[in-house]
Amino acid sequence: MKLDILNIEGKSTGRSVELPEGIFGVEPNEHAVYLAVKQYHANQRQGTHSSKGRSEVTGSTRKIKRQKGTGTARAGDIKNPVFRGGGRMFGPKPKDYGFKLNRKVKSLAKKSVLSSKAAGGDIMIVEDFTFDVPKTQEFATVLQNLEVTGSKVLFVTAEYDKALYLSGRNVKTAKVMEVKNISTYDVLNAKKLILSESSIEQINNLLTNAE
Repeated sequence: MKLDILNIEGKSTGRSVELPEGIFGVEPNEHAVYLAVKQYHANQRQGTHSSKGRSEVTGSTRKIKRQKGTGTARAGDIKNPVFRGGGRMFGPKPKDYGFKLNRKVKSLAKKSVLSSKAAGGDIMIVEDFTFDVPKTQEFATVLQNLEVTGSKVLFVTAEYDKALYLSGRNVKTAKVMEVKNISTYDVLNAKKLILSESSIEQINNLLTNAE
């Protein structure tokens, strides 16, 4: 698939780039995408929830009444979970919700969402550029020139560009990331995917080496 390379004014540079068919033209695998997104969300969970059990609440360990002859259920100490203020039975404890996903599955998931974006015409290629100093207004102007203002945009660069990252940080609908940090969820969550010209080679190298 060939796409025109645009400049920051939203006009064609007269050049085009061929997107690798093995990455942007595969048959999407929905299950691989599901697993990758599930792993992403699982990794976002802090897992710091915690409640106190019977051995952790404050209270006496004295048996509060005799075992038999009271006409009520037997009970131990005041920390019994059936009493108000007692410990909690089977309460949540800190845990890690993350799980392992094979490298090839994650690679297939990324190829699937990239291919879906390409098939839907939601990928744009922009020639490499940067800002001398971080300037949100200049970044917003670039988005306006590309006619993607108001849409969820993922702007992908080959390497970390501090000025560009800081310029896009305050634009609510845009996200600037370098190739090695993008996830399946990031691509799937964006309505428009804007790739810098040099990032295509990086994507090709990253996903080809993952096989």
